[in-house]
Parts: sequence; C-alpha cells; structure tokens
Amino acid sequence: MQRVVSEIQSGVAAELNQKIGSRTAKVGIIGLGYVGLPLISAFTKAGYQCIGYDVDPVKVQSLQAGRSYIKHISSETVAGWISGKQLIPTADMTRLNEADALLICVPTPLNASRDPDLIYIEETARSIAAVLRPGQLVVLESTTYPTTTRDVMLPILEKNPAGLKSGTDYFVAYSPEREDPGNPDYTAAGIPKVVGGVDAISLELACALYSQAIVKIIPVASAEIAEACKILENTYRCVNIALVNELKMLFDRMGIDVWDVVNAASTKPFGFQAFYPGPGLGGHCIPIDPFYLSWLARRQGMTTRFIELAGEINTRMPHYVIDRLGEFLNEKGKPIKGSSICLLGMAYKKDVDDARESPAFELAEMLLKRGAKLTYSDPHIPELRASRSHSLPAMKSVALTPEFLESQDCVLIATNHTAFDYELIVRHAPMILDTRNATSKVSGGHEKIYKA
Repeated sequence: MQRVVSEIQSGVAAELNQKIGSRTAKVGIIGLGYVGLPLISAFTKAGYQCIGYDVDPVKVQSLQAGRSYIKHISSETVAGWISGKQLIPTADMTRLNEADALLICVPTPLNASRDPDLIYIEETARSIAAVLRPGQLVVLESTTYPTTTRDVMLPILEKNPAGLKSGTDYFVAYSPEREDPGNPDYTAAGIPKVVGGVDAISLELACALYSQAIVKIIPVASAEIAEACKILENTYRCVNIALVNELKMLFDRMGIDVWDVVNAASTKPFGFQAFYPGPGLGGHCIPIDPFYLSWLARRQGMTTRFIELAGEINTRMPHYVIDRLGEFLNEKGKPIKGSSICLLGMAYKKDVDDARESPAFELAEMLLKRGAKLTYSDPHIPELRASRSHSLPAMKSVALTPEFLESQDCVLIATNHTAFDYELIVRHAPMILDTRNATSKVSGGHEKIYKA
C-alpha cells in the first residue's frame, strides 16, 4: 500500500481507527450477492464480525439457515460463519447503525433508455442517513460513473436527521469492486483494491479497513479517480471484445476462423492481449459500464463515439447469432419456427451460476419469438429465475442424454461450461451452432458443427 499521511488526530475518527486496528470494528455489507458474499469471506477470514444487509428476505433466510446461493461460496462456509457468529444476516435496515463500516454492494443497472439507474444506491443512502451515527465509515463499491459518491450519495447522507457532517462525524469513500466469479486464482482478498475518499480522513480510514483483509491497497487522490478507474477497466474490455466480435463477422464471410486468428496473434509476447468473441456481452459490469460513461460524456457536451460504437457492435451480437442460425437451418430446409433448439448454458460465462445480463436470455427470447421449440441445459442453473430485463416462461434445465440430443434440430452453445460432454454432444446432436469454440478439440463430426 502506498503511504497515506495520517490526518487522524482525535475524536470519532481516532476511535474508529482504533477499532479497525484491533479488529473490533463491525463490518456491514449491504447487498449480499456476487460481490457482497466474497467481501464477507475476506473480512471474516481477517477476524472481523460482519453484518450482512439485504432487502431480499429469501437471501437473508437462506444465509441464516447456513445455505449459500452462490456456487463459489459453499454452504459449509456460510454455516461456519453463522455458527461462529462471524456473520449476522438481516433484512432490517434500521440496524445499519450497528456497523462501524458500511460497504455498499448494490446493483447499478440501466433504465429503459440505457441511462444510469442509481435507485438502489439512492435508497441505500437514505436508509443509512436515517440511522447514521458518529464514527461510521460508508464506502460505495457499486460500479458507477465518476462523481456519484460526492454528488449523489453524499448529499443524501448529509440530510441525516442528526445533523452529522462528513469528514468530521462520519466518513465517505469509494472503492470499486473487482470480482471475477468462477476464477479460483482471484478471490476478493487477493485482488488489489483501489480506494478514493471524499476527504483525506475518509481515505485514510477506508485504506486502514481494507488493508486488514485485502492483499494490496492502492490509494488514489479522490473518489472520482477511483470511480473512473473501474469504468476504464470495463470499457477497455468492452471495446476490445467489440473489435474481435466485428472481426469475427468479417472473417466468417471470408471463411476464416477468428479463433485460429486470435490464437495465432496470442503467440506475440508483447503488444497484444487476447480477447475472444461470443454471442454477446454478459455479467453485471461490461455490458453496462460503458453506457454509464457515454451518458456522463453527453452531460459534459461530448459524444464518446468509440465507446458507443463498441456498445452497438456487442449489443447486436445475439441478433447476428440468430441470423446465422436461420441461415444454417435454411441450408437443411428447416425454418427456425417449429425447430427444436436447445440452448447450452444460460450463465454469462463458463463454470459459474451467475446469469446477470447473460446474452443467452436474449437468444432465448429471440428464438421463442420466432416460434422455436426451446429448451436449455445448464448444470449451474437448474431453473430460470425471474429477470428484470427478460420475460421467459418457467423452464428447467434438461439432461443431455443421447436420446434428447438426437431429438433436437440444433444445439446452440451459448456458454462453454466445462461440465458439458462435447464429445457426446457432437456424436448425437444433428447440428451444433458453437458460439464459443467449445467443440474445437472434438475429433470428428465437424460437418455438423457451425460457428457464429
């Protein structure tokens, strides 16, 4: 960690700093999802007691019973937190004053016009303000556009009925979440943490807290820099994925396999980083964050043409996949309407149970609108849950037996889970549309494998 010059002299800041150092501070995590639970894991391992807050009573009840709903956090781990009183889950937001530090990990979606929707941040800030007490640290972790912490959240907190003042009575910072679900090499505790405060004391306290549980802390000069850092990270990925997606469409016309091209380019030991094409962008961050940045640019009287073009390319990838499917089925004298099509994988990436913003949902909607007889298989998502963005009928994952595969007109690989037996799939499915290059190592059956 870079050295932060101490601004703490006495009073509630000194008391909080002492609690953090002695690990007697209670850490509150607001939002018990794919970011919140790994944070709890990091802080409980560091010896802190955590209070988990979520407005979803089903999540709270599950945790209270020692059951996890996220694959990479086991139920045994959750049960250990509960039995050891390391975690107190609650849906009661009047208990927010019990925590010494409050880390906000709530969703930041887009609205219908693809503008930032900060309703969850705003509602959380109001709940905190209602019970705010001296000596609390509030850190926003949700991905958002620069100035959100200072210009959106802080004014709400400043309206607290006790008249408490930021930087004196309570403290505010921003530290972007950096989660890679399903990647065992990068846990919440093992990923360096960028931290920016709205003032020097808030920065120091936030760094002191995170340094107890996270491998490395990177202090930056302001909350705005920390917010912009996260947007840059995800926009970088979005733009490069758009590039390779556009090249895929071009190379398809030329009969060139884009996967072979990327693999060849990856042999260059400098100046190139591999990005891979797919049926669209998924996950909570990459499909959303660039639109936050382009919205912010419009407010500044600018247009971010490069970013908006990347978003346009990535957004149309599901349409490209369905168009290609229609072409390939047409070659066999079949329309999409009435064809039996099984989507393989509803998660947004391989080997996770995270379906947030998964392009598979858009593929499913488009297939149903075109009259396909749709099924899906995903070992990590046994049944489809309600989605804010998509309207699908209740469905359950089907087993990939030889008989089932043979009954399908096409198997569309949307997510390349390791658990899928690709040799079995290629052997028995009459036609495979592979959007992830998952069948590249299968011997034989290439005449019925199509790429999109």
